Amino acid sequence: MTLLFIFDMDDVLYEYDWRVRMRGMTELTGLSTPELRARWWHEGGELAAEAGAFKTGGDYLAAFEKAIGRPVAVEDWVRVRGSAMTAWPDSIAAVRRAAELGTITLLTNNGPLVAEHLAVLAPELAEIFGDHLLTSSHYGARKPDPAVFRRVLEAYDTTAADTFFADDLPENVRGAESIGISAHLFVSPAALLDAIETFAASRR
Repeated sequence: MTLLFIFDMDDVLYEYDWRVRMRGMTELTGLSTPELRARWWHEGGELAAEAGAFKTGGDYLAAFEKAIGRPVAVEDWVRVRGSAMTAWPDSIAAVRRAAELGTITLLTNNGPLVAEHLAVLAPELAEIFGDHLLTSSHYGARKPDPAVFRRVLEAYDTTAADTFFADDLPENVRGAESIGISAHLFVSPAALLDAIETFAASRR
């Protein structure tokens, strides 16, 4: 029996400041946050990307540029996204502990452009997760849709009973729990580590 540990990224392993990102996007595009929301951050734009609407980062960027009406360099887009992220060492240490207890994988609601640059955006994770640094777009569904969790289980050929999931959003926790995964609502790195240890002990 191999345990599977699934981790969200933003506000679990990294602090993610949406306001910093939007300030950066405003400087980059000349569009205000409300205008950016109206043009891209909605179900037909960013949320669709997170659910797998675009196969590649290039496809994503082309759609984004069309929506905002101006070109954006990949390097600038990645730089702005990264500026909103700050690693949480204690959370990352908890992931290292999980890696000692089973297989670890990332499941973050993000599109293919983030997926293709995760090693740059989250270098602390690249070393630990390796090829298991994945976004929801990879699975063609986004949290909290139970479908994304089922596809993760299928990809890792494991059962819900042997799977642990951590996320900061209650709706995502409920989505995982709805198919029988042991899900933890993130509140602190210490509580995350304790939940990991408790889950592992329960499966011995």
